[in-house]
Amino acid sequence: MYQNDNFSTQYQLDTQTALNAYIVKVFGIMFAGLALTAATALYFAASGLVVRMGAFIYVLFIAEFALVVGLTASLGKIRYGTAVTMFLVYSLLNGITLSVIFYVYPVANIGLAFVVTAAAFGIMTLYGALTGTDLTGFGNLAGMLLVGGILTMVVNIFLKSSQLDYIVSLVMLVVFVGLVAYDTQKLKGYFYATQNDAAMQKKLGVHGALSLYLDFINIFLLLLRLFGRRR
Repeated sequence: MYQNDNFSTQYQLDTQTALNAYIVKVFGIMFAGLALTAATALYFAASGLVVRMGAFIYVLFIAEFALVVGLTASLGKIRYGTAVTMFLVYSLLNGITLSVIFYVYPVANIGLAFVVTAAAFGIMTLYGALTGTDLTGFGNLAGMLLVGGILTMVVNIFLKSSQLDYIVSLVMLVVFVGLVAYDTQKLKGYFYATQNDAAMQKKLGVHGALSLYLDFINIFLLLLRLFGRRR
């Protein structure tokens, strides 16, 4: 009995260690994507290359969308290295398209939005990793709110209501902040559900990194949209 208890305790410690390593690796991929996006955005803004791209930037938007859809849809078929490459290519393209914010907002506002985003992201990441509360219900609600928010924004293109735009943006900001905790908690689910499939576990980690990356970027952009003063 004593030996069985020791074995159980050791198994739990080994599993927790493996889970922690998995989460750290996923966040490493996510932060690599963010670093690539930031470096690319700074380069294209400083060099003025984004201004010369003209309408071609819309092609990049389409390419970004295609990469996200393709990565999500083909996760079970592609290799881990391919999944990471697709994520990094997406991060690079996103850096190009995001470089336009340097022509819209002062650098000080961009820096402040980034710091606030990083702080909120860090807090919600810790909550998602440590909480014992199942956040699945919130994730389902958040999905519906996001769809509703996007549809409302599309309608507001014609209504042109600044008040409605502010309210929707504020709601979506709260949703994405909450999604950081939800997507962090989902990493545990990925790990435990694929303990006998290391390849899929790694690929789901890339999907998790993409989700967290998108949470960070959307929080950052919504903060700029709500509180950043345009030039």
